[in-house]
Amino acid sequence: MQPTGIPVEIERKYLIGMPDLSALSRLSGCVVSKIEQTYLPDPAPGVTERIRLRRFSDRVEYTHTVKIRLSEVEAREEEETIGEEVFCDLLSRRDPALQTVKKTRYAFPVGEQIYEVDVYPFWERTAILETELSDPTLHAEIPPFLTVIREVTGERAYTNRNLARRVPPEPDGIV
Repeated sequence: MQPTGIPVEIERKYLIGMPDLSALSRLSGCVVSKIEQTYLPDPAPGVTERIRLRRFSDRVEYTHTVKIRLSEVEAREEEETIGEEVFCDLLSRRDPALQTVKKTRYAFPVGEQIYEVDVYPFWERTAILETELSDPTLHAEIPPFLTVIREVTGERAYTNRNLARRVPPEPDGIV
């Protein structure tokens, strides 16, 4: 049983072919943001700590997150909005073995489900699709305008923390 008040994130992640970003940004309800995610030294095994700077068209947000992995699909996530001064202080504690992960996120609803497509500057033909679910046994209904290469939920190589360490090569044969 999870402690009361601490949200559990149930997420599926997919490696997808690069979508038409212009079309994505025109989807009803699509929010585009530029994200810079920096990792701090792990406070304990299985626990990651990060800070994030997120630029929207009309504002900038700073967050501090501690994530405890419960399974390949579930994580307990404690996230708080912080100010720029706290962000800069935490940034001085960054893990020197990891690079800051930069990405552009396209978040959009399809029906009741929210999807997030993360586009990284180091890949030209692929992106990552994430969606949160209400139950760890569920699989996401993928919007028909996205092409899934494969599900990468639970594949450590595709966690943002590991992308900060080493970027896996794009699969061959992707157009």
